[in-house]
Formats: sequence, C-alpha cells, structure tokens
Amino acid sequence: MAVDNELLRKSMTGVGLLAGGANVIMQLAHPAVGYGVYESKVESGQINRHPVKRTRTTLSYLAVAGMGEDDVKAAYRKATNRSHAAVKSTADSPVKYNAFDPNLQLWVAACLYRGFEDVYNALYGEPDAGTLDEMYQRCHVLGSTLQMPRDMWPSDRVTFEKYWNTALNDVHIDPTIRKYLYGIASATFAKPAILHPFIGPFMRFVTTGFLPERFRDEMELPWDPVKQRRFDRLLGSLAVVNRLTPQVIRNMPFNILLWDVRTRIKQGRSLV
Repeated sequence: MAVDNELLRKSMTGVGLLAGGANVIMQLAHPAVGYGVYESKVESGQINRHPVKRTRTTLSYLAVAGMGEDDVKAAYRKATNRSHAAVKSTADSPVKYNAFDPNLQLWVAACLYRGFEDVYNALYGEPDAGTLDEMYQRCHVLGSTLQMPRDMWPSDRVTFEKYWNTALNDVHIDPTIRKYLYGIASATFAKPAILHPFIGPFMRFVTTGFLPERFRDEMELPWDPVKQRRFDRLLGSLAVVNRLTPQVIRNMPFNILLWDVRTRIKQGRSLV
C-alpha cells in the first residue's frame, strides 16, 4: 500500500537537492553519526570513492521512505540493514556508535525533517499550521522506515521542538569531522576534479546558506548580511523555476530512483 505523502513529496524536488549538503552536515554534527560515517568500513558507501553510488542509495532511501509502498520499504530496510551491520564503533573509535541505534536514527530523521521543512518554506512559502502539522506527522517515515519505532517520533511539533533543542546539546564538530564535512560542503567528491574550482565556491555558499547558525558556527563557515541577501535572491529565483516546472520533472530524480528501486526488486538486483 502506498502512503499518501503529498506534502513531503512537494519538498522532494531536484531544486531542493541544493540543500542536501547542509542536511548531511547537520546529521553528522552529532559525533556518533559523524564518526559512524567517517570510520565506516562499508567501502562502497564512501562518498569520496563512490560519489554516484552513495548519492543514489541515499536519495533512493528518501524516495522509498517518502513515496514508496510498504513492501518496497521492507525490501529497502532489509538491504540497508545488511550495510549498516558493519557500522559500529571499535575500541579505537573516539565515540561509541551503532547504525542500528534508534536514537541516532531519530536524530537523522529529525535533521531530514528540518531539511524538508526548510525546502518547502523556501519553494512554496511558509504554510499554515495545519499543513505543517500534517507534514510533520507524515515525516516519521524518515526514521520508522528503518529501526526507529513509530512512537519515538515526537507526538507533535511542540514536542519535537523540545526534543530538537535538547538534542542540540549533543552537537559538536571536531577538527577531523569538520575537515571531512568541509569537503562535502565544497562538493570535492564531484568528478572530475577539474570541476572543483568552479562548483566548490557555489556549493559552499549554498550549503552555508541552508545551515542553521548553530551548525555554521560548528563548521566555522563565515556568513554575513550581504551573503544572506544573495542567498535569499537565489531562493526566490529557484522558487520561480520550481513553480514553472511540470511536476513529473520537478520530482526528479526521486521518482526515477523509486522506479529504479522497484525494478531492482523485481530483477533481484542489489538495492544499496
């Protein structure tokens, strides 16, 4: 059975992918998540070595969680679990972590929700409270598609804000993770490397613009009113482009990736 998640789907646009780097930084700003990714022994999931595959699997998860049927979610959960089984700390790790920890999955889901909320507001304007409430309630799938129990998702947006403000106390980006995340902010994983001087400054600007101030400070990324005005003008232009784009194109690449996952399931091919 497919879940009607139209509000979440509206945020799943190609234009919205520009906020992806900021959201990754927010997730990895939690030390356990940051080192879980940084130290991961799942070689095929390392973005610096396999940027296309890593991007595909990440966006496919979002497509499945937000738009997929229950059987597709179950299949993707099983495939993801096999990869996550190797993501756990060792005696030499600076912090303890385990990819199956539902509390860490709640943090990641909370960051994803924040990201989708920001994209929605940027592209469509801030909706009324009822619309926000509906979108929030449906966003539990961002965590419950994996091991996070449904009832771990805060019951409403007020409760979520309390959770979020408390969880921010755990946010810390040390020099090791900051260097790694700076590469993500600058898209240094993009191939070929000759593109880096051209796309790096723009991606760093957009990523910094989407980051809440707390995370900018942790990343030591400078920002000022002039940059904010430039960023606001950019978002205004993107909103117009998004509004004029036919929905089937607007939802790319998420709709294509969901089709790809369904096809892979039918053909018995690897999902992640």
